[in-house]
Amino acid sequence: MRHYEITLIVHPDQSAQVSTMMDNYKEIITTGGGQIHREEDWGRKHLAYPIDKIYKAHYLSMNIECDQDTLDKLNYNFRFNDAVLRNLIISENGAITEPSIMMTAKDEDKKPVRR
Repeated sequence: MRHYEITLIVHPDQSAQVSTMMDNYKEIITTGGGQIHREEDWGRKHLAYPIDKIYKAHYLSMNIECDQDTLDKLNYNFRFNDAVLRNLIISENGAITEPSIMMTAKDEDKKPVRR
């Protein structure tokens, strides 16, 4: 099995259904014999450019390990889900389990500044 990093951009009106979508995708991965190494919800962010007159979107990221059939099922679900505006699947050399830069930047923003 190979390792992948998946990033999803979800329509902002569907932010309430993000947890349900992620549960469905996790079920597809685990029933196919795969593993989820990292799952992150980056929240709403401004888009670099508008997509269908939408200026903000909900970002999600996952690092998984699965076979090609499972990846094809996921890609099929991303393609035909109207809530998913864009998706990116990148092949990785190994499992990535530490928090991403997006999550560490959020944590640093919350830390109080000492003077």
